[in-house]
Amino acid sequence: MSVEWLRRLRRGGPAERPGGARESVPRSPQPAPPQYRRPKFLRVGEESPRGGRAVRGTGPERPLPWSSGYAEVINAEKSEFNEDQAACCQISVRRREPGLEEDQEWLILSAVCMAPRRLFSLLDLSSPLQFLTEAAIIASNYLHCCIKQKLEEVAGAIVEACPPMHLSGRCVCDSDPQFVEEKHIHAEDVVVGALENAFQECDEVIGQEMEATNQTGGCTALAALYFQGKLYVANAGDSRAILVLKDTIVPMSSEFTPETERQRLQHLAFLFPKLLDGEFTRFEFPRRLKGDDVGQKVLYRDYFMEGWGYKLVEKADLKYPLVHGHGKQARLLGTLSVSRGLGDHQLKVIDTNIEVKPFLSCIPKVNVFDFAVHDIKEDDVLIMATDGLWDVLCNKEVAHMARSFLAENRTNPHRFSELAKSLVCRARGRKRGHQWMLDDSQEASYDDISVFVIPLHNRVEDC
Repeated sequence: MSVEWLRRLRRGGPAERPGGARESVPRSPQPAPPQYRRPKFLRVGEESPRGGRAVRGTGPERPLPWSSGYAEVINAEKSEFNEDQAACCQISVRRREPGLEEDQEWLILSAVCMAPRRLFSLLDLSSPLQFLTEAAIIASNYLHCCIKQKLEEVAGAIVEACPPMHLSGRCVCDSDPQFVEEKHIHAEDVVVGALENAFQECDEVIGQEMEATNQTGGCTALAALYFQGKLYVANAGDSRAILVLKDTIVPMSSEFTPETERQRLQHLAFLFPKLLDGEFTRFEFPRRLKGDDVGQKVLYRDYFMEGWGYKLVEKADLKYPLVHGHGKQARLLGTLSVSRGLGDHQLKVIDTNIEVKPFLSCIPKVNVFDFAVHDIKEDDVLIMATDGLWDVLCNKEVAHMARSFLAENRTNPHRFSELAKSLVCRARGRKRGHQWMLDDSQEASYDDISVFVIPLHNRVEDC
């Protein structure tokens, strides 16, 4: 089964299964947008009451792989729905031989398989001008499918320590293995490439789905894949994953914001100035320039600069900056607070025809953790969360909470689920009057918060 098959089926057109068989699906003038829902593995129930922001989480009746925990809470009336989405599954990849039909059995949830992989993913709405969750729902439905497809395409290479030059194994040049070795290409690199391609494929699917249903919107994406003793974490956006080990914290992702990717964004504007349509300046200044700054030399940065220099201000420099603001207030084209994500193909700067998508990359940064070179302890966990958690809690605070909670609850079989709920509760805080406050009287998170807590010690090895 291919992503194109899923796409045609989703749109209500006639779907052709592998092998040529056609499946009759009623046509509709326009496919309906995906129906709003919460993650499938959550307890069935209504959305939590808005005022109380009740925390929802996984229970013993629907255990996640490795006894992992998940919890979430809706935002403080910023929007009608919880804009985060999450997915968790085991995908099974079957090796495709050249010239053979695709296996019709695609997503296999049993433990008997050729190469099982555990996949956890978090999706968070990125578009600021409308509160739509369609992009995140589509991503939660499709991303694991795209990852499976891309892994299957290279299955013959990822089972080899040194991938062949030709996927078929054919040797055109006797020195092909030497060239691969000189480039230091390993199976791990092919898995990373598959994840990067999967995100790009999913972005394309979202764009076509949103266009077909006349919807707009986008989302960030954070995915963790366990395969052959290694953990792969792919991030496109501002969600975060950290490994909390006994004696250390290992960051497994980096946030992609207009500030962290300033040079890439500025360089793109330098190469293709028409993308700014004469409405923005690519230069960064410490503040928005005013008319009195014209003719003066002020601090600035361009795409080739890590440091700062001085520039003679011209009238064109008074335009709105491509990247403006600081911290959570930083914006790309005055619109997005992230610089990578999925979707947003139709998003334009308000009251202009300037498209944001050329600046918004869908390609994730993939970090790899090799379990073989680490002594994993019983309480070591991977914590994945959307920015609602990290806005108010730093890595050290989260790690301290995790270590303390797990040490005090070693006999609780559901302790990872309870830890996820505790983290969400801590970031959500308590309502005092009209405000949500942390225990230290600092302002709590008003955003949606979603958290995975994934234990690493008793992971199931590949069969």
